[in-house]
Amino acid sequence: MAQASATPSREDFAAMLEESFTQGNLHEGSVIKGTVVGIEKDVAIIDVGLKTEGRVQLREFTGPGRGNEIKVGDEVEVYLERVENALGEAVLSRDKARREESWGKLEGAFKNNEKVQGNIFNQVKGGFTVDLDGAVAFLPRSQVDIRPIRDVSPLMATPQYFQILKMDRRRGNIVVSRRTVLEETRAEQRQELVQNLEEGQVIDGVVKNITDYGAFVDLGGIDGLLHVTDIAWRRVNHPTEVLNIGQSVKVKIIKINHDTHRISLGMKQLLDDPWQGIEAKYPLNGRFTGRVTNITDYGAFVELEPGIEGLIHVSEMSWTKKNVHPGKIVSTSQEVEVQILEVDSVKRRISLGLKQTMRNPWEVFVEKYPPGSIVEGEVKNKTEFGLFLGLDGDVDGMVHLSDLDWKRPGEQVIDEYKKGDMVKATVLDVDVEKERISLGVKQLAGDPMEEGTAGEIKKGDVVTCEVTDVKEGGLDVKIAGTDLETFIRRADLARDRGDQRTERFQVGQKVDARVTQFDRKARKVQVSIKALEVAEEKEAIAQYGSSDSGATLGDILGTALKRAGDKEKSE
Repeated sequence: MAQASATPSREDFAAMLEESFTQGNLHEGSVIKGTVVGIEKDVAIIDVGLKTEGRVQLREFTGPGRGNEIKVGDEVEVYLERVENALGEAVLSRDKARREESWGKLEGAFKNNEKVQGNIFNQVKGGFTVDLDGAVAFLPRSQVDIRPIRDVSPLMATPQYFQILKMDRRRGNIVVSRRTVLEETRAEQRQELVQNLEEGQVIDGVVKNITDYGAFVDLGGIDGLLHVTDIAWRRVNHPTEVLNIGQSVKVKIIKINHDTHRISLGMKQLLDDPWQGIEAKYPLNGRFTGRVTNITDYGAFVELEPGIEGLIHVSEMSWTKKNVHPGKIVSTSQEVEVQILEVDSVKRRISLGLKQTMRNPWEVFVEKYPPGSIVEGEVKNKTEFGLFLGLDGDVDGMVHLSDLDWKRPGEQVIDEYKKGDMVKATVLDVDVEKERISLGVKQLAGDPMEEGTAGEIKKGDVVTCEVTDVKEGGLDVKIAGTDLETFIRRADLARDRGDQRTERFQVGQKVDARVTQFDRKARKVQVSIKALEVAEEKEAIAQYGSSDSGATLGDILGTALKRAGDKEKSE
């Protein structure tokens, strides 16, 4: 009975079989080894020591940079997903096995900051995917190369080294960079190359890239910058005027920064400096012909010879055009004659003058129109102090308010003029140094205080006046034989207060009066009837006796009038 009880039952045998299947780490979610026992079409049959074999797609044994070389009898590592599926087969995966193995290696490399090898195999949004021996990583487009590259196809499916920037196993994310590896390699190469270069050394190079500010020249593994100002002694607006990509050039090393590995290059330094002996070549006040190379708000640059440029400041461009842009006076590439105003060989500056090659228009004007000449010009501007007229030779002259009219105030007369009117005037004065021309309009009619009998009038004279207007405060009168007009105040209309009534007078009436003021400089003339009567009374008293003799003033005046009448009759 004891021997019979030791014989295993059917249930014991099944339990023992199941235990044999689960021995040797054959649990789900682990990587196990198996043997290829067959290949059917596109699947490989793998025996991993379970009740049944598992099937794995052949494509899982291939990948970027790897061929399908699996054959019967090969031992392979696979990932056991399930011991048995609904068909009674083991569920295996070669991809997951490789991924698990790869993640372990990559985490070690990331921790130790080591480079890893992989293959770029696909392009996605924002970059590319990289196979790191089973693990898929993301390569941003900005991390492909040191400089942006348009065509990445030469790098596809080619083993490359990458630096892991970020890893997240839980999310399955890996970010790598090829640029970091290249920069590190390049830095090592640059350091070695820079140590073999010296400032002042002349070396051959190839133009690698061109920008607005210069060109990068490959010196055999390291780039140097050839700035646009060091390409030639003459002005170079853009490097493409002289250089092309791929062109071989001979350059001189101007400066080396061993900390940043930056190298400054020059081409013009291999040529003779045209500024040597510049003072003798371009003496002061000498005139030369040059070509306008550049125009700015403050002037224009003129090339006198290759490598030698001078500046015509805007103030030296025209005698008359003071507030215009230089581009309205000269144009780029125009040939112009200039005069040397200043040469500074230390600062490498030459000041040029354009207007100095032409005659001063104010000198020309005064030669053609000396003071006293009559000119005609267009009203260019009206100001609070006068009119500006455009004259011959593109110069302006000014008519001051005081020179608009002899009789009326200038503030009143100027309102009669408007821009564009053609006005005749007399040249009063020309100041060439200050560039001023003084004109007068009233001078065309002559000075009424000088013309005719007005020129002989003096203080104390008796003049005949014609009443032109009767006002409450006095009379407007015009001195006969002249164009002089003045005003007789009410108090000056008669000696006696009772006769100082303005209603005694009428327009057109002629009256005699005495000149009490005649100032040609101040242009003032005053006359008085009262002053005349007082003067006549004094004269009569002096001639016919004093009023102290008992005779009245009427008697004296009567006697004087009688004698004057008798004399007139006898004559």
